[in-house]
Amino acid sequence: MRSLLGLLLMLAAFSCHALAPELAAKIAAGEGDERVAALNEAVAKGEPQLAEFLHAMLDGRVRVKDGKALIDAPEGDEPIVNNRMRREIDAALAGLDLVSPDREVRAKALATLRDEADAARLPMFEKALAAETDAGLKAQLTDLVAGALLTSDDAAKRKHAAEQLTGSADPAKRAMLLERLASEPDAGAKRAMQKAVDAIQSRLAWGDRAQLLFSGISLGSILLLVALGLAITYGLMGVINMAHGELLMVGAYATWAVQQAFRSLAPGAFDYYLVVAIPVSFLVAAAVGAAMERSVIRWLYGRPLETLLATWGISLILMQTVRSLFGAQNVAVENPAWLSGGWALLPNLTLPYNRIAILGFAALVLIAMALLLSKTRLGLMVRGVTQNRRMASCVGVNTARVDTLAFALGSGIAGLAGCALSQIGNVGPDLGQSYIVDAFMVVVLGGVGQLAGTVYAGLGLGVLSKLLEGWQGAVLAKIALLLLLVLVIQKKPQGLFALKGRSVE
Repeated sequence: MRSLLGLLLMLAAFSCHALAPELAAKIAAGEGDERVAALNEAVAKGEPQLAEFLHAMLDGRVRVKDGKALIDAPEGDEPIVNNRMRREIDAALAGLDLVSPDREVRAKALATLRDEADAARLPMFEKALAAETDAGLKAQLTDLVAGALLTSDDAAKRKHAAEQLTGSADPAKRAMLLERLASEPDAGAKRAMQKAVDAIQSRLAWGDRAQLLFSGISLGSILLLVALGLAITYGLMGVINMAHGELLMVGAYATWAVQQAFRSLAPGAFDYYLVVAIPVSFLVAAAVGAAMERSVIRWLYGRPLETLLATWGISLILMQTVRSLFGAQNVAVENPAWLSGGWALLPNLTLPYNRIAILGFAALVLIAMALLLSKTRLGLMVRGVTQNRRMASCVGVNTARVDTLAFALGSGIAGLAGCALSQIGNVGPDLGQSYIVDAFMVVVLGGVGQLAGTVYAGLGLGVLSKLLEGWQGAVLAKIALLLLLVLVIQKKPQGLFALKGRSVE
C-alpha cells in the first residue's frame, strides 16, 4: 500500500509538469553534450512547463529515478548541475523569455544572450526572430542569428552570416568575427569576415569620435559654468578672486544639504530635490560672496596683489570651515532618477543624461546672465560702474551697493556651477581647487570683460583638452594647454576677443 501511494505521488508530481519525459530525463541525467542538446531542443520546441522544470533543477528539487526526472518526488537521485549546466540553463531561461509578450522581458533576455551566440541555439533564435515585432529588438535578434551562424559547419552559412554582420556596430560582434577569422579555412568566408570586421571598425571609429566630441563639449560646458561667475568678479570688476573655487564648493555642499533634507523629510519627493537645490545653491554662495565683498574686498579695489592674497586666505578659511562642519571625507550627491542612465546611440556611444542636463543648464545660465547684464537696471549699473566708477557715482549710482550686488551675482553663479558639478562626482572640501586654474584660463583666453569670449574659450578649451588627452594623456594635455595660453597672451595680451577701442595720443 505504501509503495502504491509513493508511485501515485510520483506520477502526480510529474503530471503537473507536462514536459516530454524523454527530454526531461536527458536534461537531468544525460551526458554533458547530450544534456545541452536536449535543453536546446526543448527550448526550440517551446515545451510546456520547461521554465518551471529548469527553475526546479536550479533549486535542487528535481529527482531522477528509473530513468525519469520528476519535480518534488519523494525519492531519487539529485541531478548534477555544474557551472556549464547552470550557464546553459540560464541561457535557456533567457531564450524562453525571448517570446514573452512583455518587451522589457525580451530586451533583458537579449542582453543576457548577447554573448551566447551558438549554432546549437539557432532554432531558438530563429523562432524568436520570426515572432518579434519590435524593430530595435528585431535588429538585435538578426545580429544574434548571424552570430550563431558563424559557428556553423557550413562555409556558405558562415559567409552569409559575415555579410549580415557587415551592418553591425557591436564591438562584441567584431571580436567574434576576429576570433572566427583566425581559424576560418574557407577563403570566401574569410574575405566576407574581413570585410565585416573593417566595416564594423569604421562604424565604431565614428562612435569613438562622437564620444570624444561630446566629452569635450561636456567639459567645455562645465568650464563655462565655472568661468561665468569669474567673468563678473574678475572680468568686469577686476578682482582676482582666489576663493572662487571655494564658492563652487559652497554651492555643491548646499546641494548635498538639500538632498539630505529631502531624504529625511520628504523621501517620496526625492527626485525633485534638485529643483530646490538650484536656487538654494545660488543664494548660499551669493550670501557668502556678498559677505566677502563687504568685509574684505571692498577695501582692496585697485590693489590686485593684496586682493589675491586676501582671497587666497579666505579660500583656506572656507575649506577648513567645511572640514570642521562636514568632515574631511567626500560626501556623495545622488542623481535623481530622471538624471540616471544615458541615451545609447551606438554600442560605444552613450550620452549620460546628467551631462546632457549640464549642457542645457549652462546654456540657460548663460542666456539669463546675458539678459541680466544687457536688459536690466542692475546690469546697466554694473556696466556703468565697471567702465567709469566716478562718472557713475556722479549721476547718483550707489557704487558700493552695485559692487556688492555684482560680486554676489558672480558668487551665486559659482554656486550654480557647484550644484551642477555635484551631479557628476563626489563633493569634498578640495572640489574647487580642480577648476580654479582652468576658470582663470578661460576668462583670460576669451578676453577680460567679454562674455562671448568666455563662451568660445570655455567650449574650445574643453574640446581641445579632450583631444590632447586622447593623444598624449591628461598631464601632457594640461601642459600643452598652459603653453598655448602663454603663446596667445604673448600675441594678444587682452585675449582672443578683447574689447575694441581707440588709443588716444
